[in-house]
Amino acid sequence: MKKRLLLPIFASFMIFTGVGANDVYAATVSDLTNTAKDYIGAPYLFGGTNINTGVDCSAYTQFVFSKLDISLERTSRAQYQQGTPVSKSNLQAGDLVFFNTSGTGISHVGIYIGNGNFISATPSSGVRIDKLNDPYYWGSRYIGAKRVANFTTTEKAEVKNSQVDFSIYASRGEVALQLAKALGLDTSDTNSPFPDVKSTSKYAGAVTALNKLGIFNGDQSGKFNPNSPITRGQLAIVLVKAFELEELGKAEKFSDVSSAHYAYEYVTILSSNGITSGKPDGTFGVGDKVKLIHLKIFLDRLTQ
Repeated sequence: MKKRLLLPIFASFMIFTGVGANDVYAATVSDLTNTAKDYIGAPYLFGGTNINTGVDCSAYTQFVFSKLDISLERTSRAQYQQGTPVSKSNLQAGDLVFFNTSGTGISHVGIYIGNGNFISATPSSGVRIDKLNDPYYWGSRYIGAKRVANFTTTEKAEVKNSQVDFSIYASRGEVALQLAKALGLDTSDTNSPFPDVKSTSKYAGAVTALNKLGIFNGDQSGKFNPNSPITRGQLAIVLVKAFELEELGKAEKFSDVSSAHYAYEYVTILSSNGITSGKPDGTFGVGDKVKLIHLKIFLDRLTQ
């Protein structure tokens, strides 16, 4: 099975409006890029504003930024009036990039995610990643970019999780504790490889044991972020790895998890094993924070 790194998504608390980029760090680069990628494969619908049934390009950018508590206008032209101009050579992850795809000025917007790539909702393929300088299409239609928020590469967003009620939602540390217990792991080694999980932390033994098995990894900066929430899509990856699950029988299809989604094969495996049946509206809730009650349900089903 192809392995993928598990990256955290953090909660944020600032709301940004106005014409300039706010000087306060809204969230991390990982927050932004992971949130945007959570919806790869979401369907396109001109004028649509529902991520499950269809969104257009500006509704998608508005939706992603709203997940980080950053306010954007509804249309691509209106979003172009926000923030501060950024040259192509100075683009940073999180900048909005704009295109002329109709011959009548700004008609498409996406989110730059670094390394010359941007993500957007396209009429042909829904939400997907493209090359900014694609010589066949996007390169010649590029108009400019705007910075509406400053994203940091350090994990300052950890302090913002005070808004997440961990009596309801599961933190990454709590997932590690419960998963190590369910697997019966030896948690005596508390020498965690993560700088933010000290040997005295109640999570240290579980985090270390799970990391040794390649089940739980840190973020791009090497941190584990034990006090951050975890999404249902990310949990699917962890559970499949932890219990070495394989696809069995027919799996349910979820409208918010297309075959292009990073968590698709893991959600499919969980479903085929009868571990999850999704939500009543036909979605998996792939980008939703995991609730403690649902974590318990998943683990109970896996250990029966």
